[in-house]
Amino acid sequence: MNISTDSTGAHIEGPPERRGTNRFPVREDLRYRVVQPRAAQVSGSGATLNIGSGGILFSTEDKLPVGRMVELSVNWPVRLNGICPLQLVATGRVVRSEAQRAAVRIERYEFKTRSMNNLAMAAGG
Repeated sequence: MNISTDSTGAHIEGPPERRGTNRFPVREDLRYRVVQPRAAQVSGSGATLNIGSGGILFSTEDKLPVGRMVELSVNWPVRLNGICPLQLVATGRVVRSEAQRAAVRIERYEFKTRSMNNLAMAAGG
């Protein structure tokens, strides 16, 4: 059981916390692609709803298949040295999926730099 306190200091009992890591309410654009050889390409775009070191919850265009591997590309909110835009590229397994959102457990990730030209085009420049 999870016991916490509210703003008045009163104890609140809730269901046990299942996650081993904290999640942060980060809202950034994201692209996803279901990795499944010899099958129709399933991909789309959405936005992160929250991010933790163990996973990402994000909005989707369609319900994603639970158990499948997914590659995610997230526009990272912090720039390298305050100048260079970054992108988080993560691969993981879909652990939960609903009509318009999915949760992925991250198995591998890396940060890549984003092209400044892509930023200008996205901004309409």
